[in-house]
Amino acid sequence: MTVLSIRTTEDQRGGTHVPPRLLAAIAAIRAFRPALRHGPFLLALVGGALLRWTAVRAYPHGLWFTGDSYFYLGYALHPEPPASKTLGYSLLLRLLEPLHSLTAIVIVQHLMGLGIAVMVYAVLCRARLPAWAAAIVTLPILYDAYQIELEHLLMSEALFTFLIAAALTLLLWGDRPGPAWWMALPAGLLLGYAVLVRSAGAPLIPVVLLLLLLFRRDKPPRLLPRLLPRARPDLRPALAFGALAAVPLVAYALWFHAERGTYGLTTSDGIYLWGRTAGFADCAKMRPPPDEQGLCLDAEAKAEQDPPGHLIWRADIPPRQRFASVVSPEANATLRSFSIHAILAQPGDYLRTIADGIGMAFATGRHPHPTAATEGLYHFPDTPQLFPGGRSWTGRGTALSDAMRYGRTDEPSRVVQPQAGHMIRYQERYYLPGPALGVLFALGGAGVLVARRRRREVLLAWGTATTLLVFPIASADFDYRYVVPPMPFACLAVGLGLSAFRARGTGPEPGAAGGEGETAERNVSRWWGSRGSRHRDSDPATVP
Repeated sequence: MTVLSIRTTEDQRGGTHVPPRLLAAIAAIRAFRPALRHGPFLLALVGGALLRWTAVRAYPHGLWFTGDSYFYLGYALHPEPPASKTLGYSLLLRLLEPLHSLTAIVIVQHLMGLGIAVMVYAVLCRARLPAWAAAIVTLPILYDAYQIELEHLLMSEALFTFLIAAALTLLLWGDRPGPAWWMALPAGLLLGYAVLVRSAGAPLIPVVLLLLLLFRRDKPPRLLPRLLPRARPDLRPALAFGALAAVPLVAYALWFHAERGTYGLTTSDGIYLWGRTAGFADCAKMRPPPDEQGLCLDAEAKAEQDPPGHLIWRADIPPRQRFASVVSPEANATLRSFSIHAILAQPGDYLRTIADGIGMAFATGRHPHPTAATEGLYHFPDTPQLFPGGRSWTGRGTALSDAMRYGRTDEPSRVVQPQAGHMIRYQERYYLPGPALGVLFALGGAGVLVARRRRREVLLAWGTATTLLVFPIASADFDYRYVVPPMPFACLAVGLGLSAFRARGTGPEPGAAGGEGETAERNVSRWWGSRGSRHRDSDPATVP
């Protein structure tokens, strides 16, 4: 028997002898083996990156959403707080302006999309979900065609979703129940800035604050006592999160006041909420105060059943007939008050409109809502986009001149074949249908009820997804671009729920305090030694 033989031999001390080179080789293999478990996700990530690169080659200057894309780009060139939208996304565009490249914008947004999948995967692996299962959970994020198309639009959704994903990753990262206060600090800052990217994220801050308070330990919470186990009180994460979330919001409100004379982020929530309630608001039931009289639609206008997302832009609606500007502070306050009165007087009708919007999100087919032209903007086109004439939203230049100036190009909209045809055919086949999205939400909700060991974490992810889906529908209208951002967090909730079942009966989390910290060589030696001892005990020649 040679020294390099795999079989063990008795040394002079009566123990087992492992050749040093063989021990080192086995240790290296065992040390590298954990990395191999990430192979399925890495392959999926490469596939998602190739799809996005095909989209960049097909539409090198991005895709344009009529109205909103022109708005964001115009205010990136001329930054001042507008009344209708917050400028968090325009600030990113301004940061990228020195590159003078529309292609750079879509590449950054696609990297954000890939980053969301990486963060979801990392959190699930940290939660001890098997790597192959975590990779499966990220597939809708990586391969949904509408996710890729929305990342390619010059719109705020990619940045908005990325910021929320980064905040939740910080809040869910750690070895103890609940985040550390120093992790909650940057999470609050990220989520506060996300609200400036899209004001529809505003309810996330109180929702996350409430859930952080439910992470308290040692005293059973009064809310949902059976759903949430006992915990010891620690208010520091909630206080740290709330303090840092307020920083970007307060700074923007001060800027808004300096330019427009009133504190706020926008003065347009009133007209959007009026559009949400106008279809059912009945002044005979509401009995609005005198300053709100005349804001109800007449019977003929209601019979048209014009969706709120289209209705609010019509010149013949009562708010535009009454106010010189529907986004003035006075008009905004009046329209908001009118809408609240309508909701309080007719809560059943209001809930039905929300349920109809959620039903469209989970429906089998896609509806032409709010208009067929709007829904068509969420599909990869086969021809370049035509830019409208007239002044831009900022009042300086036109939408076309802004795009040409920003990108230093004469063709701000390009379609390159055959790559565009590949993306069009891909989108026709590969996307997450509405019923599948409904199943994700249902599984996440079930996880909140049954995943006892990770109930708070599942509730945080599922609550985020539900808030992102319901709030835009409740405050404005259903739109298919509002359905895409909740999807990664619904996937995350499902993955965390599955990880809770795997965590049953297991020891400390990897890397947690009190866990094993042995090196690969010690593991190999212990494993080899145990094999050798069993061999000796069972070998008749070693029995005295």
